Amino acid sequence: MYPRQQPSPMPFRRYQPFTPVALTDRTWPSKVIDKAPRWCAVDLRDGNQALIDPMDSTRKLKMFELLVQMGYKEIEVGFPAASQTDYDFVRKIIEEGRIPDDVVIQVLTQARPELIERTYESLRGARQAIVHLYNSTSTLQRRVVFGLDKEGITAIAVEGAKLCKKLADDMAGETEIYFEYSPESYTGTELEYAVEVCDAVNDVWQPTPDRKVIINLPATVEMATPNVYADSIEWMHRNLRYRDSIVLSLHPHNDRGTAVAAAELGYMAGADRIEGCLFGNGERTGNVCLVTLGMNLFSQGVDPEVDISDIDEVRRVVEYCNQLPVHPRHPWGGELVYTAFSGSHQDAIKKGFEHLERDAAAAGVPVDEFAWAVPYLPIDPKDIGRTYEAVIRVNSQSGKGGVAYIMKADHQLDLPRRLQIEFSRAVQARTDAEGGEVTPAQMWEAFTDEYLPNPANPWGRIGLLAHRTTSAVDDKDAISADVRIEGQIREIHGTGNGPISAFCDALGSVGIDVRVLDYTEHAMSGGADAKAASYVETEIDGQVLWGVGIDANTTTASLKAIISAVNRAGR
Repeated sequence: MYPRQQPSPMPFRRYQPFTPVALTDRTWPSKVIDKAPRWCAVDLRDGNQALIDPMDSTRKLKMFELLVQMGYKEIEVGFPAASQTDYDFVRKIIEEGRIPDDVVIQVLTQARPELIERTYESLRGARQAIVHLYNSTSTLQRRVVFGLDKEGITAIAVEGAKLCKKLADDMAGETEIYFEYSPESYTGTELEYAVEVCDAVNDVWQPTPDRKVIINLPATVEMATPNVYADSIEWMHRNLRYRDSIVLSLHPHNDRGTAVAAAELGYMAGADRIEGCLFGNGERTGNVCLVTLGMNLFSQGVDPEVDISDIDEVRRVVEYCNQLPVHPRHPWGGELVYTAFSGSHQDAIKKGFEHLERDAAAAGVPVDEFAWAVPYLPIDPKDIGRTYEAVIRVNSQSGKGGVAYIMKADHQLDLPRRLQIEFSRAVQARTDAEGGEVTPAQMWEAFTDEYLPNPANPWGRIGLLAHRTTSAVDDKDAISADVRIEGQIREIHGTGNGPISAFCDALGSVGIDVRVLDYTEHAMSGGADAKAASYVETEIDGQVLWGVGIDANTTTASLKAIISAVNRAGR
């Protein structure tokens, strides 16, 4: 009988499923994302407040400059009424003129009069700013935090909106203020009430199509599957008054691990704007990752409207500012996300690169401009500043494809298939014995030790010192070679149909019987001084072995390959 899963001992009955949204005529599943949303980066506020060691002024400024450099035009820079550090930072970037004219800073405030007033004080002298007002509206927080009914919570929001409007009017002519409102803990709020409180705030602010208000719907805690969030956004999109005068914004958190999906589906459902953090920093499990969202668009041929072309530098700055590492498996930006260890994956990637180069050449298009299509690599790592050096890495799970790729990419050696198999066995034996990964440098060391004279550890009973060949039309080639055999220098002679055949004949004169089964060679680069690589499959004393030779002279390279095979047979 096939094994059956058993009931869990976990107390799952303490928890209730989320009530789905009654939206039988939903339209978002058929929508296609073909344009980037408006982005708002909240690393300096939501991200910063979640850090064990919040950013100091130096780290804050570095993060702000990174976000500006990347092209974010709306940046939440702090909660100035809640933190003197945040207040001072807002003043610093205003007074030092560090805010570009095409960037709007955003500041957060609770709907409390003293906090709102302090927030506006922090903005004096700014050219423009978004004041982001919020209060919590969920059924749970109404009951256990505030002890208020819906009317009481709405009154808090409305009074806060009125004060925001009054203070903005007072600053008219000096600072242009835009408004944003969030019914915090939106995902725990009845949709009918969420519309009611947002409409009440907009009744105060009176938005117009030329002067829109941002209504932000945060998954302060992610409580359901992303399709439920999308249904709620489509419902709000349909039912909010002033909809043509609203920028509908999303603020997903990642408690269930689906913030990216929730953001994308919510955008399909009618939202215009998304707030998040680089690499998903933020409270608990983090905010939605702006890097992932942007790269998801990029990988579908949609301009993300931000610059992620040097993703490693972005990661380095974020890690410095947050004092937290980015996971090596983090989508698009982690250290290992373009790396294949699996043998079958490596083989497919190698063949994919080869096909791409051939297809681009046939189309007369540079490979960097040709439509990307390589197995297991959804984008070209070079497009975001990565190199191909780490695309394929070799461990005990790897096969010939990974070995062949590294040898070609790093050392310009296009190994014949049967040689790939032979050498990969040697690499596999090493990884099985030592464990862990074989680096490209270690692989080259193993290759030179196995096939080439290794200066660090020379071995082999025969060495080629010099050779002279003669040939005549319609006659066999003749060769004279100076070789070192067991430390003795000998001159050997032979004839044959070409230098390889003649050299094998010469070796036969000293008792070394070599039969050539296959031979191939290629230039390792372009130009007159390019070296050649020669590969010879031989049978020696009943063993089938490959030899490899590298030299600027193609004939010398082929003779070195024969010597390589002979030495391996006697090793």
